[in-house]
Amino acid sequence: MKQIRRAEIGIDEETLDPQDWDEVRDLGHRMVDDMVSYLAEVRDRPVWQPMPDEIKRNFKQPIPMDPSPVSEVYQEFLDTVRPYPMGNIHPRFWGWVMGTGTVTGMFADMLAAGMNPNVGGGDHGANYVETQVIEWLLEAFSFPPGSSGLLVSGGSMANLVGLTVARNTKAGFDIRMEGVRFAPSQLTVYGSTETHSSVQKAIELLGLGERAYRRVPVTNSYQIDLDALSTMLAEDQAGGLHPICIVGNAGTVNTGAIDDLQALADICAQEDLWFHVDGAFGALTSLSPELRNIVEGIERADSLAFDLHKWMYMPFEIGCALVREEEAHRHAFSRTPDYLEHTDRGVAGGQRWFSDYGLQLSRGFRALKAWMSLKEHGIQKYGRLIRQNVQQARYLTELIENSDVLETLAPTSLNVVCFRFRPEGIDEYILNGVNRELLLRLHETGIAVPSYTTLRGKYALRVAITNHRSREEDFELLVQEVIRIGTKILNEQGLSA
Repeated sequence: MKQIRRAEIGIDEETLDPQDWDEVRDLGHRMVDDMVSYLAEVRDRPVWQPMPDEIKRNFKQPIPMDPSPVSEVYQEFLDTVRPYPMGNIHPRFWGWVMGTGTVTGMFADMLAAGMNPNVGGGDHGANYVETQVIEWLLEAFSFPPGSSGLLVSGGSMANLVGLTVARNTKAGFDIRMEGVRFAPSQLTVYGSTETHSSVQKAIELLGLGERAYRRVPVTNSYQIDLDALSTMLAEDQAGGLHPICIVGNAGTVNTGAIDDLQALADICAQEDLWFHVDGAFGALTSLSPELRNIVEGIERADSLAFDLHKWMYMPFEIGCALVREEEAHRHAFSRTPDYLEHTDRGVAGGQRWFSDYGLQLSRGFRALKAWMSLKEHGIQKYGRLIRQNVQQARYLTELIENSDVLETLAPTSLNVVCFRFRPEGIDEYILNGVNRELLLRLHETGIAVPSYTTLRGKYALRVAITNHRSREEDFELLVQEVIRIGTKILNEQGLSA
């Protein structure tokens, strides 16, 4: 047979690997040194700063057609990206509910990207790492042996996974085959008015429609009103609706309120309903022996959603869905065409294919940062840090309550503090505007980043503490600056505190 030479058929082979491995190794070492210093010196920088317009214009350039030295690309990152972070790695970032990341988590993501496996299935190390992480988390939440789980992008996807299993299990017919339009009656899901919007999105994506989400009023503590829930269930059943699931909150996003999970589990058992818990951050209080009783009943959930990038401080993105019944979990998602057949041997072997338990076939190695972090710190340290954040929330609440011009707007039940600047004699409408402006100035000066919400018509500064770098002095500074800036805004308006 005649040998075909590449030159004869015009093949000019290329690669994306570096031409000089020593040069790229040196650059990699520099990147590691730079980012470790960036984390070590985080307290010395503003929490956040606005990006100048001239920098923003840098991101309007057309697509690159020709190569640039990677050292120049890295320098552009240092000049135009790294100086303008969201700020959530800073000790005084308490906006929304975001974790701070860790050095080891950063390294783990680099290692995972270097291996670059697809953790959809197969017989390889990354699959075994995720399997072990899931088993550890099942143990941490006292789920029974044989339960199932999946690492996902975050709580929103974890809620979608749990509610998909709930719908398919409790529909009363083969919904995967027939579709929701063949349901004999409207399937309904119940959660408090404080439940996260991702639950509503999941219900809509599952084809049930917004009307299927039955919003239950809350008490003065922002917990689900159990009497109102029981009345709503009875009325809906009498009206021909088909309740399938109750969503309990372990840490609402607005105030950190935790529903009576034991009572909700009892109702679900009595009514043969699926019990799903959205524990995005609050579920992890289970890791603290001193706080575990707050989420008592969470171990009875049929499915549980939570984030490791929130109150376990891991780098984005890593969330988890746990499901009590492995068979129900797998039955909701498994689809194995010929080209994905699982084998007994070879790369396509392995005991668990995670693509059978969720939407994604292509899945990154997000488990490595959890595996390394848990081994490095141990579960007990996470429990202590969670307790520390709760104690800091109580300390901040005391500082607010000891001030004549500050006011809490909700009970501090966990790690979320909602408050406002409120001098006597100022109209409520004006107060809302003052607090909005106050929040923006806190951000723009780089002092601190709380977020915001509105509680019973009152605009609140909202501090959600899932930050392992925060210290008591940071909360003292926050209170001091809120009073200073608020007073300045009033003076600018010709008013006085």
